[in-house]
Amino acid sequence: MANPLLSLLTAVARRVKANFVKKTHDTSTVQENFLHSVLLAHQNTEWGGKYRLGEIKTIEQFRERIPILPYSSYEPYTERIAKGETNILTAEPVVYLTLTSGSTGKKKLIPTTRRSQNAFRTATLTSIGFLSEALSKQNKQFGKLLVTNSVQAWGRTSGGIEYGPSSAGALRMDKSLYQQFFAHPYETLQTGDSLARHYVCLLFALRQPSIGGIIANFPMLILRTCNYLEHYAEDLIRDLETGKIAPWLELEPEIRAKLEQQWSASPKRAAQLRSILKSEGHITPKLAWPEMSFVTTARGGTSDFYFERFPAYFENTPIFGAVYSSAEGMFSIYPDVNQDGSILAIDSCFFEFIPQDQWEVEHPKTLLATEVKVGECYRILITNYAGFYRYDIGDVVEIVGFHETAPVMVFRYRRGGFISSTTEKTTEFHVTQVMQALQQEFSLSLEDFCITLSENDFPARYLASIELAPGHKIDNPQILLESFDRKLQEVNTHYEISRRDTIPPPRLRILSSGSFAILRQRQLSKGIPDSQLKFPHISEDRNFLAELKVEQEIRLSHLDND
Repeated sequence: MANPLLSLLTAVARRVKANFVKKTHDTSTVQENFLHSVLLAHQNTEWGGKYRLGEIKTIEQFRERIPILPYSSYEPYTERIAKGETNILTAEPVVYLTLTSGSTGKKKLIPTTRRSQNAFRTATLTSIGFLSEALSKQNKQFGKLLVTNSVQAWGRTSGGIEYGPSSAGALRMDKSLYQQFFAHPYETLQTGDSLARHYVCLLFALRQPSIGGIIANFPMLILRTCNYLEHYAEDLIRDLETGKIAPWLELEPEIRAKLEQQWSASPKRAAQLRSILKSEGHITPKLAWPEMSFVTTARGGTSDFYFERFPAYFENTPIFGAVYSSAEGMFSIYPDVNQDGSILAIDSCFFEFIPQDQWEVEHPKTLLATEVKVGECYRILITNYAGFYRYDIGDVVEIVGFHETAPVMVFRYRRGGFISSTTEKTTEFHVTQVMQALQQEFSLSLEDFCITLSENDFPARYLASIELAPGHKIDNPQILLESFDRKLQEVNTHYEISRRDTIPPPRLRILSSGSFAILRQRQLSKGIPDSQLKFPHISEDRNFLAELKVEQEIRLSHLDND
C-alpha cells in the first residue's frame, strides 16, 4: 500500500525539481541574482564592512574586490563565531557548526544558518524529484530508505552552538522531513556505537519485505552495511522471530527502551529470510528486498572502484548520486540514475571556475558557469549564505555537458591530493582508473588499495598495496604488476615520461586480510565520524601503511634488481 505522506513529499519534490529545471534555461540571470542577494544579506556584517560588499554592483567588481581565499583565511572568524560572536560572516544567526571529518585534511568549522540549510534542503528535494521521475520511467517507485548515518551532535561550543558532522546537522534540523523517508525509527540513528546503529537500522528495515533503497555518503559505507547484513544475518533473523533486540548490542538504555516499545516479532518475515539464508548461504540487500529500486551514494572520484563490487549485493539496481556537496556548500544535483554527471546547483551558490592554466597563478582569472567548456577540468569557487566568498574548496571537476545553459560536471579529485616521485603528480583519479581496470582485466575483487612511495629510494618508487577480498587470489601477481605500471603510464603522461628515465619500477604488496579495517579504525580513533570516513587511495605519508603485515611483495624482476 502506498504511503500517502511519502507520495505527497515526492509530489512536492517533483514541483521543486521542475522549478530548478526552469531556472537552468537562464543560468546567467539566476547566478547574478543569487550573488546580489548574498551581498545584500551580508553587507553589514564584519566581513561585509571589511570588503564593502554593499558597494559592489557587478560581478566584475566582485571579482576585483574579493580575493580568492582558502579555509585558513576564514578560520579566525569561525573560531570567533564558535565563541558566540554574531554578525561576523553572516547577518543571520549561526545555528549549527559542522566539524568536517578531517579524513583528507585538517578539520574545519563550517557555519550553518537557516538560510544556508534551506539551500541544502531545496537541492535534496530537487534530487528526489529527479529520482522519482527516473524510477517511474522504469515502472519503479520511490520508497522508504535504509539510512545508517548518526544524528548525534558532538556537543556545544563555548558560545552555545551545537557542532558535529554535516549529515547529523542536516538530519537534526530537518528531522520532521527526513524521518518520513526512513524505513526504521528515527531513534535507531541516535545511538553512538556504530555496530549497534547499523544493526538496529537493518533490523527494523528487514521487518519490511520491501524498501525503496539504501543511502550512504560513500560507496565504501554501503559495502560496510552489506557486510553487517551478511555477518549478523542469524542474529537479525532470531530477533525477528523472538521479538527481542539482541542484548549484546551496546545501546544506550533510554534508546533501547524506546526501540523496544516499537519492536515486535515478525515470524512470517523471519521464516522468509531464514529460507533465503538456507538456500543462498547468505543474505544480501537484493535478496532481502527483491523490489529495491535504487542505491544512493556519491559518484565520481574513487567511487567506480567500489562500484565493481556492487553487483554481488545489488545485481543491476540503479545507483543514484543525489547531490554533490560538502559541508561548505551544495555544488550540483544528479538528474538521473547510473550517471556520473550532475547539474550545477545554480540556485545554491554563486560559482566561479578556475581553468587549469590559471591554477599556479597568484591571482587567477575565473570563468562563470556559462563560460566553461566541455572536456575541460576546473577548480570551483563558491559564494553562498554560509558566509563564504570566492571560497576555494579544492575540488577539481570535469565539465561533461550542459543541461540547457547549466553545466553538467563530474567530480574528479581534490586539488593537492597527489603523490610525486619526481614531478609527475599522480592523483587519486589516476590510480582509481588503473585499479578499476585491473579488477576487470584480471576478474579480481579487492577489499581496498592504497598507493604510496618508498622511503629509502631516490627517486622514490611506487608501492601498490592491495588487500584481496575474502576467497580471492592472484594467479600471476607479476603480470598484474606489469599491467599496473603500463596502465598508470597510459592515464598519466607525466608518469610515463619519468618512468622511462628516473622513477624506479613499482612494486606490488599484498597485505594480509583485515589490513584496511585496521587503517579505518586508526582514522576513526582520530575522531573522524564513521559516516564521513573517506579513505585515501594515495598518500604522501610514507608511513601511512606502517605496521601492516605484507604477505607478499612482488617486483618486476627483469627491471628491479635492488
